[in-house]
Amino acid sequence: MKYYVYILECADGTLYTGSTQGSLEDRVHKHNHTKAGAKYTRARRPVVLRYSEECDSFATARAREAEIKRLKKPAKLALLKAPFLRKMI
Repeated sequence: MKYYVYILECADGTLYTGSTQGSLEDRVHKHNHTKAGAKYTRARRPVVLRYSEECDSFATARAREAEIKRLKKPAKLALLKAPFLRKMI
């Protein structure tokens, strides 16, 4: 099974960070079209996938999600523009 951490850009310009196991495409679809998406994104549809990282385990993905959530928006935007920076943050 694959595990991911991802950043979505919402219609209002805000960023949402999440993690999932399985298909990243299915998770983005849920954010855009079903109640299974996060409450935050349901009110800010449509969302667009802007960044993702594949992780070794769900625990690793959740830990990385927490790291990204602690970043300020300028650092998150830098991550979107230059994914290779993820090792430096």
